[in-house]
Amino acid sequence: VQLSHLSSASSAAEPGAMAAEMVLNRRPGQPHGEVPLLPSSAGTPTFSPGSHSFPGRCSASTAKSLLFRFLPVLRWLPRYPVKDWLLGDIASGFSVGIMHLPQGLAYALLAGLPPVTGLYSSFYPVFLYFFFGTSRHNSVGPFAVISVMIGSVTDSLVPSEDFMEFINGTNVTAVNEAQRDAARVELVATITVLSGIFQVALGLLQFGFVVTYLSDPLVRGYTTAASVHVLISQLKNVFGVSLGEHSGPLSLFQAIYLLSLLPSCILQTFIEICKKLPETNVGTLVTAIIAMVAIFIVKELNHKFSAKLPMPIPIELITIIISTGISYGVNLNSKYGISVVGNIPSGLKPPVVPNASYFGQVVGNAFAIAVVGYAICISLGKIFALKHGYKVDSNQELIALGLSNFLGGFFQCFAISCSMSRSLVQESTGGNSQVAGVISSLVILVTILKIGELFHDLPKAILSAIIIINLKGMFKQFTDLRTLWKSNRVDLMVWVVTFIATLLLNLDIGLGASVAFALLTVIFRTQLPHYSILGRVTDTDVYKDVAEYKKAHEVPGIKIFRSSSTIYFANVEMYSDALKKKSGINVDRLIEKKKKALKKLKKQQKKAEKEKAKRKKVSSKPPCTTGQDKSRVLGGLCPAECHQHPHGEGVFPQDTEAECNGPGVAVIELSGEEGGTPAEPTLRSLGLPQPDFHAVILDFSPVNFVDTVSIKILKNIFRDFHEIEVDVFVASCPASVLAQLERGNFFSSTITKHCFFPSVNDAVLHINGGTRPAPVSTQPRHPHCHRAVGRQSRLASLPP
Repeated sequence: VQLSHLSSASSAAEPGAMAAEMVLNRRPGQPHGEVPLLPSSAGTPTFSPGSHSFPGRCSASTAKSLLFRFLPVLRWLPRYPVKDWLLGDIASGFSVGIMHLPQGLAYALLAGLPPVTGLYSSFYPVFLYFFFGTSRHNSVGPFAVISVMIGSVTDSLVPSEDFMEFINGTNVTAVNEAQRDAARVELVATITVLSGIFQVALGLLQFGFVVTYLSDPLVRGYTTAASVHVLISQLKNVFGVSLGEHSGPLSLFQAIYLLSLLPSCILQTFIEICKKLPETNVGTLVTAIIAMVAIFIVKELNHKFSAKLPMPIPIELITIIISTGISYGVNLNSKYGISVVGNIPSGLKPPVVPNASYFGQVVGNAFAIAVVGYAICISLGKIFALKHGYKVDSNQELIALGLSNFLGGFFQCFAISCSMSRSLVQESTGGNSQVAGVISSLVILVTILKIGELFHDLPKAILSAIIIINLKGMFKQFTDLRTLWKSNRVDLMVWVVTFIATLLLNLDIGLGASVAFALLTVIFRTQLPHYSILGRVTDTDVYKDVAEYKKAHEVPGIKIFRSSSTIYFANVEMYSDALKKKSGINVDRLIEKKKKALKKLKKQQKKAEKEKAKRKKVSSKPPCTTGQDKSRVLGGLCPAECHQHPHGEGVFPQDTEAECNGPGVAVIELSGEEGGTPAEPTLRSLGLPQPDFHAVILDFSPVNFVDTVSIKILKNIFRDFHEIEVDVFVASCPASVLAQLERGNFFSSTITKHCFFPSVNDAVLHINGGTRPAPVSTQPRHPHCHRAVGRQSRLASLPP
C-alpha cells in the first residue's frame, strides 16, 4: 500500500478500515506491520523518493550508498565522457584560473589579509570542492561579500592601532604590518574553521532548508548593501590616503556624530575620506582611474562579443601584469609613494591548528558567514542545474562548502563562497563538470609555487580597481526597486529594510535583523488574510467567493465562511471578528440583548410567583384549564373573563395575554403534554430579531495547524452562534488538524465530530437534508448538530 496516494476521504475513515485495507493488500508471506517498498522503474524495490532513511542493518550496499552520497565524485567520475567534456573543462579551468589570480589577491586585500591568503583560498577549497560538490558549474573561491564580512571582523578585533611601534627610537610611529597580518591570519583561520563546522553540522542534520529563510529580495538587498561596504572600503586605496579603522555594530555611523548623532561606519569612512581629499596621492588616483576605465571597457566588449570570442579577454590578468611591470620599472613606490602589495612568499605552508580562544568572540560572525556563503552558492547552483538539466543536492552542497572551509582554515585560507562572474565564465567557456575547478586550482598552485613572488610591486590601487569594477553587477540590483514597486510592495519593504539595516548595523547583525523583519512580514500577512463568504456556482458543486464570482450565489439560510490563511494565536481573534462581521448581524449585541431579556424574564417570574401566592390567600377560584394544550400563566389565576374569550382553546394570542397578565408578562408554552418540561426561551419568544440564516459552515481547507488559543476561540464561536440559534459546521478539515483538535480537548458533548464534513458541498447537503458520506466518527450525534435538519420550514420560507 502506498500510503502517500491515499485520498483525503480515506484518511478520515475509521482506523479499522484502513488496517483492513492494508491487510488485504499485503502480499502472501509478508510480515505483519511491514510496509512494502515502492517498485522502481527497473523493477527492483527501492525506497520512496522523499525518504532519507536507509535499511536498519549494516551491509555492503548501505556502506556503498553512504560513501557515494558523501563523495559524489565516485559516482560521476567513472562515467565522465572524456572525449566530449575534457577539452571544454581544460579551457574553462584555465580561463577561471586566470580570473582567480587577480580576484584572490584583491579579495584578500578586502578582507584585511596578506595577498597570499587569497591565493591559498583560491587553491585549497576549490580543489576540495571537486570531491564533495554536486554543482558542475559553480566556481567556488573568494567572494567580495564574504571578504568584506571577514574584513569587518578583522578591523574590529585586530585593529592596526594595536600594532603601532616607534621607528628607530624617534617619536614617529608606524604599524608593524608583519605582526598585524600574522594575528589577523590566525583570527580569520579560526573564523573559517568555525563557519565550516557550522556548515557541515547543518548539512549532516539535513538543515539545507535553512536558506529558504533568505528570500530573494533579502539576498539581493543584502548583497547590494555589502557592495556599498566594499566600495567605501576601497576608496582609501584609490585615493592613496590612510584612514582609521571603523567597524562593529552601529559603528558605520559614528563618523557623522556631529551632524546627526546617528553612527555609521560607512558614512564615517566616507566623511573621513572627504576630509583627507587634499592629501590624495595623485599617482595612485591616476593609476586606479586608468585601470578602472581599461577593465570596464574590455569587460563590456567581452559581454557584447561573447558569442564570437572563444574565451573572454583576461583583462584583469593583463592589467596586473602590465601594472606590475610598470611599477617595477619606474619604481612607483619610492618615487611617487604608490602603495604596493609587497612580499608574496612562494610555496605552501604546513597546516596550523586555529586558536580556539577566538571561538567565543566570532561565533556569531562565523554563523552569519556560513549562512550567507551557502545561500549564494546554492542559489547559483540551482540556476545552473535548472538550465542544464541536472540536480543539486542542497544538503550535500552544505557539507561540501563546509569541508572546504573547515580544511582550508588549517592552511590559512579565509571563508569562500561562489562567484557569479567566475561561474558564468566557467559555463560560457565550455565547462561541463567539476574538472574545470581542478584545472583552475592547478593554475593557482603554479602561481603560488613559482609566479607569486613576481607580483611584489603590484600597486594596491590596481586591486581596488578590479574589486570596484566587479561590483557593477551588484549595483545593478538597484533596479529591483522599480520592479518590486510594480509587482510586490511587501518584497520591496524587505529589500529596502535589508539594505538599510545592513548599512546601519554592519553585515552580521544586519543579516539577523533582515531575516527577523522578513519573518515578521510573513506573520503580518497571516494576521491580515482575505476573508470571504462562499456561494455555490450555478449548476455545480463548486463554491467560490461571492464578491469575486458573479455566478456564485449564497445558499439560502447558510453562511459559508473561509479565510485564506491558517488559524493560530496571532489571527484567531480577527478570524472570529471577521466571521461575525461577514454574517451580517451583530452576534455579540444580540447575545447581550438575549441575556438582558432572560434576566428581565426571571425577575418577572419571581414577581409573578409572589403575586400568585398573594392571590391564593384571597381567592379560592381554580385556575384556567380550558383547551386541550395546557399553559401556565405567569401572572397567577386567570380572571373569569378569560374563560369566555372568543379564541378559546386555552392558547392566548399576544393581545389576549396582555389583557390577562398585564404588560411585560411573558407566556412560555409547554411541550404539549401535561407535566412536561418548559422549553428554553427562544429569540422569537423573547421578542428579539432572528438571524436570516440557521447554519454556518467554516471552510478549513487553508488551515494546516491550530494551537491552544485558536482551539479556545473556536469553542467560543460554536458557543456564541449556538446562543443565537445558529448551528456551526466545519468542512474540508485536514486529518492532521482534526487530530490536533482532538488532542486539544476541542470535542465535547455539544461539539462532536459529526459537525465535520469532508467538503463544503457535503455539509450543505447535510444541512438541506440531502444525502452525504459517512461522518468522520461513529459516536452518537448530539442534538446540537441535528438542529439544522429540523429547520427546513425556516429554510423554505427564506427567499431564493
